[in-house]
Amino acid sequence: ISDAEYDAMLRELVELESLHPELATDDSPTRRVGGLPSAAFAPVRHEVPMLSLANAFGAEELLDFDRRVRSLAGLERVTYTGELKIDGLSIALFYRYGRLERAATRGDGETGEDVTAQIRTVRSVPLRLRAAGRALAELEVRGEVFFPIADFERLNRERAGRGETPFANPRNAAAGTVRQLDPAVTAARPLDSFLYALPLRAQLPVPSQEQVLVTLRELGFKVNPHFAVLEGIEAVQEYCRHWDAHRHELPFEIDGVVIKINDLDLHDRLGATSKSPRWAVAYKFAAAEQETQVLDIMVTVGRTGILTPTAVLEPVEISGSTVGRAVLHNEDVIREKGVRIGDAVVVRKAGEVIPEVVRVLGERRRGDEREFAMPARCPVCGAEVVREEGEAAHRCTGGLTCPAQVAEGILHFGSRGAMDIDGLGPSTVAALLEAGLVRGVADLYDLTVEAAERLPRFARKSAENLVAAIERTKESPLRRLLFALGIRHVGERAALLLARHFGALERVAGATEDELTAVHEIGPKIAASVAAWFARPQARELLDKLGRAGVNLAEPGGAGGEVALTAAAQAAATSGDAAGAADAVGADAGRLSGMTFVLTGTLASLTREEAEEQIVERGGRVSGSVSRKTNYVVAGESPGSKLARARELGVQVIDEDGLRRLLEGGGR
Repeated sequence: ISDAEYDAMLRELVELESLHPELATDDSPTRRVGGLPSAAFAPVRHEVPMLSLANAFGAEELLDFDRRVRSLAGLERVTYTGELKIDGLSIALFYRYGRLERAATRGDGETGEDVTAQIRTVRSVPLRLRAAGRALAELEVRGEVFFPIADFERLNRERAGRGETPFANPRNAAAGTVRQLDPAVTAARPLDSFLYALPLRAQLPVPSQEQVLVTLRELGFKVNPHFAVLEGIEAVQEYCRHWDAHRHELPFEIDGVVIKINDLDLHDRLGATSKSPRWAVAYKFAAAEQETQVLDIMVTVGRTGILTPTAVLEPVEISGSTVGRAVLHNEDVIREKGVRIGDAVVVRKAGEVIPEVVRVLGERRRGDEREFAMPARCPVCGAEVVREEGEAAHRCTGGLTCPAQVAEGILHFGSRGAMDIDGLGPSTVAALLEAGLVRGVADLYDLTVEAAERLPRFARKSAENLVAAIERTKESPLRRLLFALGIRHVGERAALLLARHFGALERVAGATEDELTAVHEIGPKIAASVAAWFARPQARELLDKLGRAGVNLAEPGGAGGEVALTAAAQAAATSGDAAGAADAVGADAGRLSGMTFVLTGTLASLTREEAEEQIVERGGRVSGSVSRKTNYVVAGESPGSKLARARELGVQVIDEDGLRRLLEGGGR
């Protein structure tokens, strides 16, 4: 029907519900207008992490992906699906008996934000599923919320007419719209959606990604109509070429194509790395390009001592934003591309995000361009710069005597994904170092309000806020601290995995490379980096300082238990016997080692998070879906489809009392 007819019917329904409020239901279309503004977004923990996809930027990288997949699967040929990669905001929708119960953003992949009130305003998101979906006790569906191009352009014209700043691109507009505290603002903006994933197969068992999309459409979800089943990598390449040529004919923006293995059993077999699934790849289209000039090449020093050359450009507009710099990575890249200071160059955004110099326009050279050479001395501390054999990077040898490395390390330590110290920005870190108040991250915990108050542009209140923000981090879980330490190759996901597995910083520090690689998703590169980092004398000194400062060195629910580990840290802090922390870990650790559990339904005396923590604490693993490798399914009240799947596969089902006996070591 037309918009006018829809609006007339909606007005009639509003009048009927005002006369008969007892007939109004939670899934009424009138609820889409949004409720009262929320003061904040509640966290939503994803049962299955919302991982990002690995990227492929050309035909050869697609072939590499296919070779890896066939090798891991042991197949000569693989059937894939091709789906358009919508440039929007990832979203997870949770239904109970066919009614929309909750919606969440991806967040950090582990925990997202509750945006239920906002997503209810998106008309293409069903508030109630069609008949088949209403029989499902639980259903999680994932997809993308986005702005159609015409609606985005109309929104920007309206904003410009009101004197407001236009949005840079539809993706930013979609993300900003969903995260509006007032759902009425979201409702006023015409967002759309495409759904494409069922993360928990047991909820709705289907054999293939093609069937996932067909089933979602049957349940009432909007599915992108341009997906295709592709036999072999040749068909994949043709699909990518077609949409690269025709993407501008679509009514919505795409930045690539998503290629997935069609067989969902292979998804389970291939699994995922700490960042992305092995069964899918995002083929990214070549980005928009612009011509500009290299005004200079500056060198910055990172927290690991690597010198990074960056091209300072004549500012140019690319894909809705102004680009004034482009990272050149290292001297080899500069030599390979032949970049000189003063050159005319072509610039683009790699993956539509990171500016890069594509090529030099050599025919425009005038003769006054200058070649770049990496400095022999650190531009910050003057220490010798070296390039080790087999490495492309030049490194400053100043280590902790180099202010740049120290400053970058402190900034990383206080960053949002790490210890999240509000107010610890670049200018504050520079002021702390210049005043001699800190020489490393552990010194932050010695900072007093009186000392901070003497910093430039600091008043009493700002000094109190900074010291309070630092103090609060003492209670942060180990996963944040591990990431904050800045160990090479250890991102947020790897830090979480290590923290959950070992439970205490001392256990991570004392682990061998073999013990580290035994952790699910931790590979040899991460293991070698972690072992080498903790082998340094400076690492031992840092751990001792953090322990004495009262910083938490334990992971709640980790393999050692929060109470025992915190006590160990306290002992280390008071006696100086840091190694004693590992010995203080409770004897329960490892009791459920090697066992995989799946939780379904509501437990009487434990929340799902508490049950998971206790299982992990004793060495077990909690999965979001039932497979033949599952040891136990723990069923509480109102269990979902996981219980039926367990019975179908012959997996042992226990109740809460059975779980408690296992946790206490008394057997089932």
